Amino acid sequence: MSQQIQGVTVPSFLYGTAWKEDATERLTSLALQAGFRGIDTANQRRHYFEAGVGAALRKAFADGLVKRQELFLQTKFTYQRGQDHRLPYDPAADFATQVRQSFASSLEHLGVETLDSYVLHGPYSGHGIQAADREVWSAMEELCQSGRTRLLGVSNVSYTQLEALCKAATVLPAFVQNRCYGSDGWDAAVRELCRDKGIVYQGFSLLTANRGALAHPAVQAAAQRLERTPAQIIFCFALERGMLPLTGTSDPVHMRQDLACDAHSLRPDELHAIKNCLV
Repeated sequence: MSQQIQGVTVPSFLYGTAWKEDATERLTSLALQAGFRGIDTANQRRHYFEAGVGAALRKAFADGLVKRQELFLQTKFTYQRGQDHRLPYDPAADFATQVRQSFASSLEHLGVETLDSYVLHGPYSGHGIQAADREVWSAMEELCQSGRTRLLGVSNVSYTQLEALCKAATVLPAFVQNRCYGSDGWDAAVRELCRDKGIVYQGFSLLTANRGALAHPAVQAAAQRLERTPAQIIFCFALERGMLPLTGTSDPVHMRQDLACDAHSLRPDELHAIKNCLV
């Protein structure tokens, strides 16, 4: 399954490559072999190995497994506070220059000429939108307007920050990528704002942040009825709620199971129960 967002084909599931280190190339290759056509990474060596993703892509292209135009590739610009010493830009440069340097580094790592989505990897601080964010977003807008990235996004963002960013932006974010907790209503306020603005909500840590939900009686009962795993039920719920889920599984069986999830398998009573299983 896929959807069209501003003329860009976006698959219904993304494979996330965080925290995989030396296994990044192998696991990205397995994800592509399993059928994933959306890959999420970041130019943040502290938590991602973007060059490992690129190595997997080059092999997949060379082997004829997939063509570049069949893939949705998304990476991120990360402020210095989120990095370690392996910076993809000059920390003494202004923010706009840092964006351009990080973006160029990402293209080199991934071995591509353009991106499908470029994401601000969290605002500068936890309080509002700062001057740094406006400078960074403006530089990202220039990349989008020049066609070097087709869409923009922002991650790890609060309701008030997203609202402020939308007011300040010339190019609105096409995506919000947030960690999604059942304990706060599955990020209900941010998702509602996304719906109002026509923004696609990408949910990550849907399993690791919701271990209690996996054991919830509503999830267990739905899994038994549909002969699916509890993890698949959570992903089916996310898809039905209009989310674009990410998975970072290292298990090829789970990869295929995740891709088999759909948005219309749960009954209304099951959706209601899972929506309200605060964990």
